[in-house]
Amino acid sequence: MDKFLLDHHSLLEGHFLLSSGKHSNRYVQCARLTEDPKVGEAAAKKIAEKVGEVEFDTVVGPAMGGILIGYELARVMNKRFLFTEREEGKMTLRRGFEVHSGEKILICEDVVTTGISSMETAKALEEHGAQVVGIASIIDRTVSPIELPLYAAFQVDVDVYDPESCPLCEAEVPLVKPGSRGLKK
Repeated sequence: MDKFLLDHHSLLEGHFLLSSGKHSNRYVQCARLTEDPKVGEAAAKKIAEKVGEVEFDTVVGPAMGGILIGYELARVMNKRFLFTEREEGKMTLRRGFEVHSGEKILICEDVVTTGISSMETAKALEEHGAQVVGIASIIDRTVSPIELPLYAAFQVDVDVYDPESCPLCEAEVPLVKPGSRGLKK
C-alpha cells in the first residue's frame, strides 16, 4: 500500500458498508487527504502526473467526492473548475455553470469503483455538447473496466463481499458506513 495513504490516515482497515450495499475489508477515506490543503495539493499533483499531456479545458467534479480534489486538480493544472450534483436523482449542472460545445472535460473524483457517478456526469456534460476526455481520481478501486480512460494517483485493492457471504459478518467484526451516501437497507 502506498505510504502516502498510510501517512495521512486515509487507508482504513476493518469492516465497511460500501454505497453499493456490499461489504469490504478496506476503505480509503479521501476526505482525510483533503483536510490539509498541502496534502490535498500533493494528491492533486500526483493525479496531474498521471494525466500527463492529456488535452482538456475544464475539470468537472461530481458532488460530493469530486469537489475538493477536482478543484485542487484544476488549480494545480491551471484549468477552470465546475461541479455537477444530483437533482431529483439525476446528475446535472446547476448554479449557473455552463459548458460549451466541443469543450474538452476531464472528470475528477476522489475514488472510482464502478464509474457510475463519473459516467452520469459525462452524460450530463455531453448533453450540453462537451467532449469528455477521461476520468482522473485519487484512487482507482475499479473492479471492472470503465468506458473512459482513467488516470489515478493510486490503485487500491480491497476484498469485496456480498452481505450474505461476508466473512467479516461471520466473524462479528462491527460494520461501519464511512462514506457520504446514506445507509442502504
